[in-house]
Amino acid sequence: MVVELAMQPGASVARVARDHGVNANQVFTWRRQHAAGQLGAGAPVAASEFLSVVVAPPPAAPAPDQAGTITLEVGRVCLRIEGRPDPATLALMLEQVLR
Repeated sequence: MVVELAMQPGASVARVARDHGVNANQVFTWRRQHAAGQLGAGAPVAASEFLSVVVAPPPAAPAPDQAGTITLEVGRVCLRIEGRPDPATLALMLEQVLR
């Protein structure tokens, strides 16, 4: 999609690159490679054959105040804590299980 946009008559490679978060030098390289037939399997590739790629941010981490589950298995002991445990109580329980 970036190469296709950058190859449109009157297109500004710098603007296309900036709009898609790509370095303009990379877009110039892709245009040269496309023109030389180096982006396909040895034959020139039509612009319509490029795949559109969308780079999305990674999913947000859960907020620290969200409840969860902690499971600890040591030998025959299985400790499962759901929700948001009190830190002092959790420390006491872990101390007892891990001794």
